[in-house]
Amino acid sequence: MAYALLWILVNVVARVCFRYRTVGAEHVPRQGGVLLAANHESYLDIPLLGCGVRRRLRFLGRRSLFPNPIIGWICRHLGWIPIRQDRLDREGFSEAIQLIKAGKAVVIYPEGARSRDGCLQPAKPGVGVIVAKTGCPVVPVHIEGTFEALPPDARFIRCRPVTVTFGEPMDLTEDLKKLDGKTAYQHVASAVMARIAELAGNSAARFAPQR
Repeated sequence: MAYALLWILVNVVARVCFRYRTVGAEHVPRQGGVLLAANHESYLDIPLLGCGVRRRLRFLGRRSLFPNPIIGWICRHLGWIPIRQDRLDREGFSEAIQLIKAGKAVVIYPEGARSRDGCLQPAKPGVGVIVAKTGCPVVPVHIEGTFEALPPDARFIRCRPVTVTFGEPMDLTEDLKKLDGKTAYQHVASAVMARIAELAGNSAARFAPQR
């Protein structure tokens, strides 16, 4: 009930303040285990992605995101799955895997952290681990406008247009059969990020320059 009420509230605010719109939301399966993989530009990504999907989502996010234990407890019950960023968090990923196997929808940000400049960052292998353990489809998602609305270190939210684009589900199980271990995980993660870049409309320039 709490999730449903927040979903309605965020939708109203999003459409009034951000001229919010979605593209391809019909690509998200209405039932069954699925992993949604999105770029990460802002703290607004979680609520604005969530209000574009008509089913309850669970979100993988860094453990330090909600340090207050009371707020953390509330967010846990709303669907937050805390994970550590310094290593592959087996506990957090195991929870996500079990949820997907139980037919739930889980959101992951393959880059592992917010972009500091609005460009796409290289993917980490976590998304590949989940796909390997579940065999679930991956729905690539590109979020546009949240970096302008709330960039890193900004003190106030700005009213900027936000569009969330959902791509067709990706079946990466055949790719996993051809590769092993970490190589397979990273291959899947890179393939997903490439698709997210395609949804952005410019697959090359959207990536941050390699250092």
